[in-house]
Amino acid sequence: MKIALLGYGKMGKIIEKIAIDRKHEIVLKIGTGNQDQLTTENLQMADVAIEFSTPATVLSNIDLCFKANIPVVVGTTGWYNELQQVKKQCEQSNSALIYATNFSVGVNIFFYVNKVLAKLMNKYPYYDVQVEEIHHTQKLDSPSGTAITIAEGIIENLDAKKEWANVLTASGDETADENIKNNQLLIESFRIENVPGTHTVIYDSEVDSIEFKHTAHNRNGFALGAILAAEWVQDKKGFHSVQDMFDFSI
Repeated sequence: MKIALLGYGKMGKIIEKIAIDRKHEIVLKIGTGNQDQLTTENLQMADVAIEFSTPATVLSNIDLCFKANIPVVVGTTGWYNELQQVKKQCEQSNSALIYATNFSVGVNIFFYVNKVLAKLMNKYPYYDVQVEEIHHTQKLDSPSGTAITIAEGIIENLDAKKEWANVLTASGDETADENIKNNQLLIESFRIENVPGTHTVIYDSEVDSIEFKHTAHNRNGFALGAILAAEWVQDKKGFHSVQDMFDFSI
């Protein structure tokens, strides 16, 4: 498989290494210094594009992939307010796109079990629930896209929570959650040096606590998941989320 990398930062370089290990070929690498090389002609050298750029460039990159008629894997977040428009554009151009807040296999297993657990906890209303996420200090936005997906999975399946609310807490500070309403799901965000990403769902009662946690040891899981998505989507058409790639039915 021939891959075009749109975004050649830390994640792009890891994707490149794992792709080569899996016997794929990188035919185009677009970073901040060679945007002029991002053309439909150059994209057409690839079988699929993997997009990990920035919220400012992701929509134009997707559009170019559609024009080049190659499928695109989108790991960049921050564009979901345009999701329905991109879906319409994808379908009208008979193109293929798969997106995710997180392509990691482990995280997507976590997403699925999180929904099952939330539905189960409807029977036990004396447990309250919150989400905690920890990332490196270079991640300035909060909450993470992964934490939002976790929260949405809870809200869809737990009757007591109707919306999420985020608090960014400095390391060592007390939780500033006094303004959180009973029907809101708290996402507490921490920013700590050299942490690739930790997400925890906590169900707490007066007698005990239940914690469900995913800890990323490095970025390799995210990168491998993106390559698996590229392998999956290259012979397909249509607009897909990463849930379409996984079959977690049991």
